[in-house]
Amino acid sequence: MNSAPQPTRPAEFWEARYRDSDRVWSGRPNDLLVREVSGLTPGTALDLGCGEGGDAVWLAARGWRVTGVDISATALDRAAGHAADAGVADRTAWERHELGETFPEGSFDLVSAHYLQSPVALDQRTVLRRAAGAVAPGGTLLLVLHAGWPSWQTCPPFDAEFPTLDGVPAELALPEGEWTVATQETVRRPSLSPEGVEGHREDHVWRLLRNPAAG
Repeated sequence: MNSAPQPTRPAEFWEARYRDSDRVWSGRPNDLLVREVSGLTPGTALDLGCGEGGDAVWLAARGWRVTGVDISATALDRAAGHAADAGVADRTAWERHELGETFPEGSFDLVSAHYLQSPVALDQRTVLRRAAGAVAPGGTLLLVLHAGWPSWQTCPPFDAEFPTLDGVPAELALPEGEWTVATQETVRRPSLSPEGVEGHREDHVWRLLRNPAAG
């Protein structure tokens, strides 16, 4: 067992997380992204916390021009490789940002952030507000966050404050009359522990539409 202390600086923590494994995620898109975005007309998209690129590559394969953002250079290298293997390298771009400190420039027809939660420092409120600010008039903001620990997690590995369904829209402080709520719900999905224990986990999902006349 490695008894060395884990890095607590966000960039070091996430870089170590990706370097410690050949692959961290499945490479498939998140189910709630597929559900919420499949009916949208492709345009420009910003994927915050893109990891190894599963969501970004799925979007690009459906005609979106996607900018994927992550804190880990290793994750971004893998995402670029995934895009090349899928034949969508020309519709993807990758930027390294420590969100809360720096943020990509521009506005986008879709801004998506799935599970932008961290056991080390992350100014989530600031990041989500900047995400909303990056949505172009007529565009979509899609946020998905864990609502709590999996049912099989009897001893949480660290203290965490999970969002509430009503709390996140309030924290975004969106201008009145500028946004429409298309989806705001809690979704329960199956969750399997590393040891194979079956259970479930709940996620909150918000899809917010910025009115075309906004801005």
